[in-house]
Formats: sequence, C-alpha cells, structure tokens
Amino acid sequence: MKIGAIVGAFVVALLLLIGGWWFFLRGDTEPAPSEVTAEAPAETAEPVEEQEDISIPTFDIVRVERDGSTLAAGRSLPGARIQLKANGEIVAETVADGNGEWVAVLEEPLKPGTVELRLTAINPDGSTRDSKQVVTVSVPEDENGQMLVVRSEPGKASKVLQGPGVPSDAGNLVLETVDYDERGNVIVSGRADAGATVRVYVGGELVGETKADDTGHWELRPEADIAPGQYALRVDQVDGEGRVVGRVEVPFERGEPSAVLAALKEGKVVIQPGNNLWNIARRIYGSGFSYTVIYEANKDQIRDPDLIYPGQVFETPAQGR
Repeated sequence: MKIGAIVGAFVVALLLLIGGWWFFLRGDTEPAPSEVTAEAPAETAEPVEEQEDISIPTFDIVRVERDGSTLAAGRSLPGARIQLKANGEIVAETVADGNGEWVAVLEEPLKPGTVELRLTAINPDGSTRDSKQVVTVSVPEDENGQMLVVRSEPGKASKVLQGPGVPSDAGNLVLETVDYDERGNVIVSGRADAGATVRVYVGGELVGETKADDTGHWELRPEADIAPGQYALRVDQVDGEGRVVGRVEVPFERGEPSAVLAALKEGKVVIQPGNNLWNIARRIYGSGFSYTVIYEANKDQIRDPDLIYPGQVFETPAQGR
C-alpha cells in the first residue's frame, strides 16, 4: 500500500510538474504576438518618409564659375535621361546612374545676365516629368560683380546655393533670405554650422528656434503672429550652453499679410531685408529672368543690385515697356 501510495503521489507530482511547465511555456510565448502587434505600427510608419516622388528630377548642386562654366548635379529615377534647360533651351543631357544620381556639365559657358535652369526627366517607363525646382543664375557682367545662384520651389523657402547673403561678424552664420509664403507669412532662412541652434528675434522678442541641417542650411517659419510695423530682425547662433557665437541684425518692415500679397499682385513692391531683384521679379512676373525690368525702372534708387533696403518702394512696370 505504501509503495502504491508513493507511486501515485509521484505520478500526481509528475503530472503537476508537466502541467506547470506547459502553462509556463504558454505564458512565456503568449506575449510574443502582442509585442509584434505593438511594433507593427512603427514598421508601417516608415514608408511615410518615402512619399517624395523620385520620378520628378531635383537639383542638389549647381556651381557656376565666373566665366559662366557650369556644373549641375541632382537626383531622379535610376536610368532616367536628364535634360538640363536654360531658359527653356536644352544645354546639357545626361543619364542617371543606378543610384538615381546624375551630373551634367554645360557644353558652353552661361553668358552674362540672368538664366533660369530647369530639368526634364525622360524616365525608363517612357514618362516625362519636369522639375518643380527652378535654379536662377545671375552671371555678372564683369569680374567685380556678384555671382548669385538661388534654388526655389513652390511652398518652400528659397535657398542660396552661391551668393554672399548677410554674414555675421563672427562665426559662420549667414542670413540669406526673408521670404513670404502663399498666405503672406514670413519665412527666414540662411546658413550656419551643421547642427547649430539658430534663434530668430523680431523687435527683441524670440519668435522661434531651429537647427541647421547636415549641410548647414536652416529655415524658420515663425508661429507667432508678427504685427505690421518696423522692427530689428536678429538672428543668433548659440552654442550648447546658450552663448551667442554669431549674430546678424538687419532692419525689417513687416507689412500686413493681405496687404503684402495684394501689393505684390498689383505690381508694387515694398522691399524687405534679404530680398533681391531676382526674387521680386519671380513673384511679380513669374520669372526671375525679368529682374532687369525692375532694375531699369528704379536705377535712381539702386546703387548696387545686391544692396536694396527695407522701406524702398519700387515701380514694377509691365514687361517690354
């Protein structure tokens, strides 16, 4: 009897042990599906970063020498045939490599004056796509003039690829453009050290903070409303402890947003810091190439095409006048 009881107890214990181990294993494996489910949204969210249509060609670099020699590079679909156009005329053709990168060198240098560069991609599937970006190049008439290369795209701040901008007295901070979006709101942009913190002040009040990207480009769209009036526009680059290592300060006249847009549509221009003639012409005439129209109509006010000041009011006559 004792042996039977011992055997029976052993069997019961063994069953309990096996049952407990089975429940342990089941409990250990059940969280796995919940973990996978929890991580799934992160994995499905990644493609959102890839919404850019790579069938539309883009500019990355445009470098123009003083004699007009020009090199351009950018991205597109791999194998796409890229046509580089200057004022609508094809001036270079190339084919994107397996990574979708392309490089083109103009066969003939650009002549003095202002030229608009655009791209057309003939993709491997036979479709044709034009670039949204436009690169405006101003080649000086003489060796003392300023070279200006600016990339623009609807809805985004313009970016100076070559040009002086407004540099700080110390460091690498540069204020390049003060632009307006489609609602008449201000966009401020420029260059600084890669990863640097940049703060923008209007009338001594902080209106926003941003960081320069890996290329040193920074851009800020102030969220706070800026009341119409005259201010000092200040841009500071600060170090990790908040100390100012570079500063740019220029006068700034903020117009009422609807009035700014209406004035531009009517062909009138109130100059803002960071504006240049190509940018004004692009907004009014639809083409930066027409900056000479404004220059000729306002030569009595413009001593240097690169130096136009807030508060000046320019006539913008019809083209061909």
